[in-house]
Amino acid sequence: MSSDVAIRVEGLSKCFHIYNHPGDRLKQLFLPPLRRLAGRPHRNHFQEFWALRNVSFEIRRGETVGILGANGSGKSTLLQLICETMDPTGGGVETRGRVAALLELGSGFNPEFTGRENVFVNGQVLGLKRKEIEARFDEIAAFADIGEHLERPVKTYSSGMYVRLAFAVQACIEPDILIVDEALAVGDIGFQYKCFRRMEALRAKGTTILMVTHSSGSILEYADRCIVLERGKLVGDTTDVLAAVMAYEKGMLLGKDPTGPVAGGDHAASFAEGEIPTHQMLMDRQRSDANAGVHEKRFGSARAIIESLTISKENGASLNDDPVVHAGETLSLRFTLLACEPIEEVVLGLSLSRAQGGDVWGDNNIAAGHPMTLQAGRQEVAYQVTLPINSGSYLLHCGLATLRDGRREELDQRRPLRALRFWSFREIGGVVHAPITVLSKP
Repeated sequence: MSSDVAIRVEGLSKCFHIYNHPGDRLKQLFLPPLRRLAGRPHRNHFQEFWALRNVSFEIRRGETVGILGANGSGKSTLLQLICETMDPTGGGVETRGRVAALLELGSGFNPEFTGRENVFVNGQVLGLKRKEIEARFDEIAAFADIGEHLERPVKTYSSGMYVRLAFAVQACIEPDILIVDEALAVGDIGFQYKCFRRMEALRAKGTTILMVTHSSGSILEYADRCIVLERGKLVGDTTDVLAAVMAYEKGMLLGKDPTGPVAGGDHAASFAEGEIPTHQMLMDRQRSDANAGVHEKRFGSARAIIESLTISKENGASLNDDPVVHAGETLSLRFTLLACEPIEEVVLGLSLSRAQGGDVWGDNNIAAGHPMTLQAGRQEVAYQVTLPINSGSYLLHCGLATLRDGRREELDQRRPLRALRFWSFREIGGVVHAPITVLSKP
């Protein structure tokens, strides 16, 4: 293997045997030899499931590679094969240097040992001598930041404490290859930020990083290259990370039910043109329609509701077809509203928050100087906005209310209504994408 190659995967395949009944395992153990002795044809008592099939690629030293794929596409199996915690059915893997992996939550920990004891056990498994672990112990403890729990058995830990200690051990030994599965998702936002900063520091020192995540925003922000798996096969391997993420997001969106509440039009036949829905109809709609994909919470009096929202980009493409928004790109938002009666002094607002929480932007028609009155029936409202937002995953929240007689009545709150992905051409701290222009320098 070339000296600049950190990981080589060649023809890698993994097949699992699926047994329909416990007794089939015994049949598979004893019957095939008996059938051979009797001269009868071979017969398996299991079904084959190929988690990976003939996957090949190379990762060079210092690369940060993101692996994308739907659940069941083979991502975690691939990582376990690279870490050699699982044997392949075919093909092989070569790695160069010390490999540190954060896979299943708490993997490699003895639940009866204290956090301190597990640090030393894990360090020795990774090839460090006791003196080397002792020299780095204070750094590991400070990074994990779990206080007195470090002296308690890890079986008493929360999932957050598990991942804090596990990542601290793997990252603070400065491995040549760091492999991170979705385990970081259980950490709080502050710790996730801390982990990504640590990963950036390791990358600057030449560590090869392989990360698996459903957050394409994280892939856009940190990865130099993207590998896409689909049903155990390699379907994409490119340094054009944006193109890979867009193709992946589009595939995920198109794979969902196109009649969901975000796309709109799903209940167009429920009300004939010009028909005025009753209050009960709108209440039923509000209770039954919610975007399960983003765990939407919906509430309000339902005298009027937000039936649907369609978002399109500057080039006219729907966000469903072209799902990644560029920083500073203008979006057109078209709301379809339903009201059971005329309602005056209506506020239609929207806000954007980080996926982990915390609003970063918001506005409404009243603040924009446009009072609104709804008529009974269906009507459309169109907004346009340009958002200079940094790369990442965000959530869009929408709310419909009325301020009649100085009192606010929530008509229909949809929090969140949908997810948005933003991409910016260079990484900038914070949320707002406002790159500086250097006018002079020494």
